[in-house]
This record gives sequence, structure tokens and C-alpha cells, in this order.
Amino acid sequence: MKIGVPKEIKVHEYRVGMTPTSAFELIQAGHDVYVETNAGGGIDFSDADYEAVGAKVLPTPEAVFETAEMIVKVKEPQLHECAWLRPHHVLFTYLHLAADKPQAEAIMKSGATAIAYETVTGPDGRLPLLSPMSQVAGRLSVQAGAHYLEKAQGGRGILLGGVPGVSPAKVSILGGGVSGFNAAQMAVGLGADVTIYDVSTSRLAQLDELFQNRVKTVFASAAAVERAVANSHLLIGAVLIPGAAAPKLVTRDMLKTMRRGSVLVDVAIDQGGCFETSRPTTHSDPIYVEEDVIHYCVANMPGAVARTSTFALNNATLPLIVKLANQGAEAAMAANPGLKDGLNVSGGKIRHQAVAEALDLPFEAA
Repeated sequence: MKIGVPKEIKVHEYRVGMTPTSAFELIQAGHDVYVETNAGGGIDFSDADYEAVGAKVLPTPEAVFETAEMIVKVKEPQLHECAWLRPHHVLFTYLHLAADKPQAEAIMKSGATAIAYETVTGPDGRLPLLSPMSQVAGRLSVQAGAHYLEKAQGGRGILLGGVPGVSPAKVSILGGGVSGFNAAQMAVGLGADVTIYDVSTSRLAQLDELFQNRVKTVFASAAAVERAVANSHLLIGAVLIPGAAAPKLVTRDMLKTMRRGSVLVDVAIDQGGCFETSRPTTHSDPIYVEEDVIHYCVANMPGAVARTSTFALNNATLPLIVKLANQGAEAAMAANPGLKDGLNVSGGKIRHQAVAEALDLPFEAA
């Protein structure tokens, strides 16, 4: 199979869909890999590094799309990239279509088969391709929050861990999944006063055992979330419903109860965000202020640590890329129900029910 790796073009996005090591694995298996020039330059992979393992470097993204049968990316294709997709293409990347109807419609129009990393499931029902970036984003959420709590950044002027005689910052994390757990790890490590909110009592019990009383766990009732908002210095939204838009857990009226200079970090922004006041931002312009509260809503948070993120993502995606290349998309999905769960669009139809419901578009099973 001919596999194409275009350069990512979102603002300050330095990750790359395949490292030279990953490309080598595909080439050893008998496939051809075509990489756009400088696709890995942001994390110090040169064109020569790809050529050394047998990949072919192409001068433009159009050339990559025109040559390849499968397109492997990191972030969702922008609308002008969707215009290069054709019915024979298999697109394998993060899509987050529930928050992006124009992209969904453009992929539908192309006729391509689009498989989303974020809805692929494992044998345990978890999300193995979303997990590594959720780990990164969860940990980054605390780094970002701590930074913007500094007075010089417009924050309240609070050290996350406090010092002897001065209380630490109150950190509330909405959602105890992979992102929430990793955020809690970082916040606890910095000495913050951490509370995790979730609607799963079994997950709360698991978190309580894992953290050995170093965090508080609270059932995420509406009243509890409202109290969390009012009392937090740093509020992290880490809620996920696979394929669907994130629920809006925090309203503008609730936000008005927060202290001036407090910080919100919306890890769920790729799925539309879980705060009513959230809107996507970029690494070049990461924050804005609503109701005297700093909002950090960067839609590609792991891109800030692009080298770590690329290796973590490739570790997870490579086995499935190999299966798709060896077997073809239809046969690979037939043999692997979890991979089929990643199918979002094919033949001009939405194939994932949660995505269809979020976009108010017809769903048709593959």
C-alpha cells in the first residue's frame, strides 16, 4: 500500500503522523511511504532521516494526497486538505467530528474512508489511541494552570503547592478518566489541594485507592460541581463521551462565582469543551478572560511537547497502521471490531452513531 504522511499545518503543531522508525516498519512490510518535505522538521526529523529508511520525500501536500492510498496524520484535516481526499483514500488521524460539522461534511463529500483515532476501542472497551494524548494533555493542563495562576500572567498570584504556613491552591478536576487521572498526578506532585469529580462511583473508589487519600473524590452531582467552581483556583475540565460532544458542565452564571484571576483549563475543547464559555484557542494565543477568569482552551495541547507526543502516539498507532496497510481497511476492520469502532465516515455517510447525533446528521451503519 502507498502511505502518505503530510506535514501538520495547525498553528504551532509540530507533531508528525509517522516517525522514521514507524516508516521503516511499513517499508520492511513491503509498503511504500511518502512523506511531505519537512513534515518532521519541528521535532528534528529531517527529510534525510526518512530517506535513510527508504521513504520517499515529496515536495507538496497535494503530491502526498495524490500519490497515497492511506493518509496518516495527527490532527484533523483542514477544509482545503479535505478537498484533496478521494473515494479511494483511507484517512487515519484524530478527527473530533462532533465539534466540527464543516469538516464532517467535507469528508462525506470526498467519499473517503475516515477512521478516527479517538473512537478506536480496545478489547477492554477503552480508547487506546486517545489514551497517550490524554495522558499528555492531562499533565500539561496542570503545567498551564500553574503558569497562568502567576500574577504576571494575569492570574490570582497563587503558588500551586503553597509553602509552609500558606495554603496550597485548590484544584478541581471534572472527570476521572485518563486525562483527569494524569492531571491529578501532576497536581498532587506539586502539592496542590486536589479534588476529582466523576459520576462513576466505581471509578471514584478506584481513584481513592490509587491515590491513597492524597486526593479527595466527590460524586459529580450538579450541586457538587457548582461548589467546585466557586471554590477552585484551578478548574480542569476532563470529561469525555467517546465520539460525542462534551457536556457543558459549567455555565456562565457558575463562572461568575469564581475568584478573579482563577484559571480554567478545558482539556475537552477538541470535543466542543465542557464549559459554556469555552472556545478553541491556539498555542500562539492560548488564553482569554471571561467573567474575570482566565480560560486556557488550546485545541491541540499535546503539540506543545511535540516530540514526546509524537513518540507516544506512534507507539499506539503503528500496530493498527500496519494492519490497515497489510489487510486493507475493510478486511482490517472486519477482523478487528475495535478498529471498526474508529470508522466515522465512509461512502459519504456518517458511520458512528454518537458523531451523527452530535452533528444532527443521518447515521448509517457500515
